Amino acid sequence: MPKKKIRKYRKRDYMGLVYISPWLAGFLLLQLYPFVSSFLYSFTDYKFFNEPSFVGLKNYIRLFTLDPEFYNSLRVTVVYTLITVPGKLIMALFIATLLNRDVKGIGIIRTVYYLPSLFGGSVAVAILWKILFMSDGAINNILNFFHLPSVQWLGDPNISVVTICMLEIWQFGSSMVMFLAALKQVPASLYEAASIDGAGAVKKFFSITLPQITPIIFFNLIMQTITALQNFTSAFVVTGGGPNKATYVLGMKLYTDAFGYYKMGYACATSWVIFAMVMVVTLLLFRFSSGKIYYEDGGDF
Repeated sequence: MPKKKIRKYRKRDYMGLVYISPWLAGFLLLQLYPFVSSFLYSFTDYKFFNEPSFVGLKNYIRLFTLDPEFYNSLRVTVVYTLITVPGKLIMALFIATLLNRDVKGIGIIRTVYYLPSLFGGSVAVAILWKILFMSDGAINNILNFFHLPSVQWLGDPNISVVTICMLEIWQFGSSMVMFLAALKQVPASLYEAASIDGAGAVKKFFSITLPQITPIIFFNLIMQTITALQNFTSAFVVTGGGPNKATYVLGMKLYTDAFGYYKMGYACATSWVIFAMVMVVTLLLFRFSSGKIYYEDGGDF
C-alpha cells in the first residue's frame, strides 16, 4: 500500500480517537479508575482523611465474621430482590399485554403508564412516596374514609420493606416498553393457527406468547435483578433503613460505613461483596436459563 494512503488511514484513525475521547476520558476517570481503586482500598484500613494502610483480608474477614449488620443487610437485600423483581416483571408484562392492542388513544395511555419510570431512582419520587405512606398520609386517609384501620406502612418492620418494594414495582415502565415491543413481534399466524385448533386466550398466552418473548423476559430479569441488588435511594429516603433496620439494604450499609463512619476501606469491601453477588446471581441465571430461551431462528440459549 502506498505511503500516502497509509498516512490517510492513520489520520482517519486518529480522528476517530479524537471523536470518542470524551467517552474514553469519562470511562477511564469515572468508571475504570474508581473500579480498580475501590478493589485496592478494600484491602486497606482507609479512614478517608488518613493515608490507607494495607491490612490484607481483614476487612472481608470482619465483614463475614464480626459484623452482624452485614447479615441483616444481606437478608433484607435478598427479600427486597425476591419481592421487587418478580413483582415488577409480572406487572410490566400484564400491563404490556393489556396495551398490546390498536384502539383510539392507545399511544397516550401507554405514555401515561410509562411516565413513572422517567423519574426512576429520583429522590423527589421517594419523598413523595414517603409522604403518601406516612401514618397520617394520603393512603391511610383513604383507608379511614372507607372505615378501614390505618396501616403503619413505614413504622412496622414487617410492612416497611414491602412499602419500598411497591415504589420500585410501580416504576415498571421501562420493562413494559420492552415487553410491548416483544409482543408486537409475535407472528399473528401463530395465534390464528391456535384459534383454528380451538385454543383459548390463556392457552395462547402460555403456549405462544411466553415462549416467543423469553429473550426479553430473560433480559429484564437480569437487569432488574442487578438493579435490585444495588438498591439504595428508596430505602435511604423513604425509611432511612428503619424501623429497626428492617429496610437496611446493603447499599445503605455501604453508604453508612463510608460517609457515616468514614471507614472507606471497609465500605469498599462491602461494595465488592455486592459486586460478587451480582456476578454470581447473573451467572446462575444464565446457567439455569440454558435451553429455555428461544429465538426466531429456532436456536436456543
